[in-house]
Amino acid sequence: MSNVTLAAAEEIIEAARKRAEAIGKVVSVAVVDTGGFVVAVRRADGARPLTPDIARAKAYTAAVMQRPGTMLKKWQESQPVFFSQLSQLPGAAMPILATEGSVTLKKDGEIIGGLGVAGGTAEEDQAIADEVLAALGYELRFAAWGVAGEPAAKEG
Repeated sequence: MSNVTLAAAEEIIEAARKRAEAIGKVVSVAVVDTGGFVVAVRRADGARPLTPDIARAKAYTAAVMQRPGTMLKKWQESQPVFFSQLSQLPGAAMPILATEGSVTLKKDGEIIGGLGVAGGTAEEDQAIADEVLAALGYELRFAAWGVAGEPAAKEG
């Protein structure tokens, strides 16, 4: 399994910063590798103080859960106790945040890390992440986890 490179992380972060600026937002952006370890984080001038940590948690979630936060939301809603326990596991480096602005980095069919955007509304964070990743050639479709006895469907 390969990981996102520093050069790719910086490209994503700069594109996200420009996209956020274009819609009048100041955000923090984090990119992590497949293990959830930080490759790069940037807090824009004027971004709220907690946004870098929120962005890191979003990126971590997308990488280690291997699905975007929006796909995890339904699972979290159906099993809140399970999700609250995930963040308390001894190996968990960050809390699991199943929310918008948390996108798994996938290129050529391979998961290579996670992206977190924080500072706008949930919808703005998600739009920034999706638009930037699509423009840079990352894949935004992920197979859903199948229910027992049913084939997995595509979500995206």
